[in-house]
Amino acid sequence: MKRKKEQRPAALVDRTTIKVRFSEVDAMHIVWHGEYIRYFEDGRESFGRHFGLEYMDVYNKGYVIPIVDLTCQYKQPLTVGEEAIVETRYINTNAAKIMFDYIIRKASDESIVATGSTIQVFLNRENNELELLNPAFYTAWRKKWEIE
Repeated sequence: MKRKKEQRPAALVDRTTIKVRFSEVDAMHIVWHGEYIRYFEDGRESFGRHFGLEYMDVYNKGYVIPIVDLTCQYKQPLTVGEEAIVETRYINTNAAKIMFDYIIRKASDESIVATGSTIQVFLNRENNELELLNPAFYTAWRKKWEIE
């Protein structure tokens, strides 16, 4: 009897829930546009915890990963007290960078609030030089999750 080959996931995706705080809304009583970038950060942190790619792990390996590109498209507002789901999707690339796409949804009906993306590059922590090849620890991480 042949064993069925195990299917790997089509993509690495994390979902985390946030609750809008009063301090995040503006004079129009909706979430200030800059807070959505913070929600992307919440998504990256949750993704890192879930998949073993946390900021301090990267830092302790001798690298920092600044964001060099960021997009955000606003679809509808969030208000105080609403819960939202931040979906963070890892985008595979062979280049020495980390790419994510985001979808923020209202928890109440899963309607899309905002979408976006980020690109982070690897800098050597000691001299801030750009890494042109993936660091060994990142290559091992990709292999663990069968990202080729």
